[in-house]
Amino acid sequence: MCTSLITNKRKTIIGWNLDLLDMEWRVNPCDAGVFIEVYDYKEGWMPLFGATRNGDFVGMPTCHPADNRSDPRGNEPNIILLDIDLLTGKKTMQEIREIAENGRVCSVPGHTFMGVLSDRNGNCLQIVPGQGCRYYEKPEYLVTTNFSPFKMDSETHPWMGWDRYQKACELLSESNDDFDVNDCFSVLRAVSQTVCPTVVSMVFDVTEGVVYWCEKQQWGDVNSRKIM
Repeated sequence: MCTSLITNKRKTIIGWNLDLLDMEWRVNPCDAGVFIEVYDYKEGWMPLFGATRNGDFVGMPTCHPADNRSDPRGNEPNIILLDIDLLTGKKTMQEIREIAENGRVCSVPGHTFMGVLSDRNGNCLQIVPGQGCRYYEKPEYLVTTNFSPFKMDSETHPWMGWDRYQKACELLSESNDDFDVNDCFSVLRAVSQTVCPTVVSMVFDVTEGVVYWCEKQQWGDVNSRKIM
């Protein structure tokens, strides 16, 4: 499911809740950054989310309801592979932006995954395969849950996360200019889930170049890694 947020106040702070059910996952702090990896029986451990030493961040919420316009039709780029390319340094966010703005991006059959990408300057790129993309130059804040930003609440689904979206937007709109890592964890805690459980909550202080994360909603047990 997941909740993604970015804030640009005195600091650029990024928050991410990975909500996952019945899949293996792990947090991998490495030379390239801090990645959240998910196990695929064909591909093995795949880095799908997280922060890079270049200051980029990748979130990939599931979009509900699925839109068959995102199904592959030919050899168009896949959002999952584009996200991995950003995490592993094979492409920049601007290169991915050009791809998304100038051609079609697909997801996997029957599932619409979105790309929520940001860079060290606090700019953000939302990609919804089959629908388009939006680029935000250093927004004050931006929240993405599990519905298309092109459709908002025009389509409803139990997993769309409209309540999480509204709650996060409310908290961020009321936050002060000194919004920090602890404040971001407070927002992530407020929108965490139990049915499809929040398994990793990650905060990237881009200004300081430090990634913080906790697992399985153990909010008092936070790890950190300086990557920039």
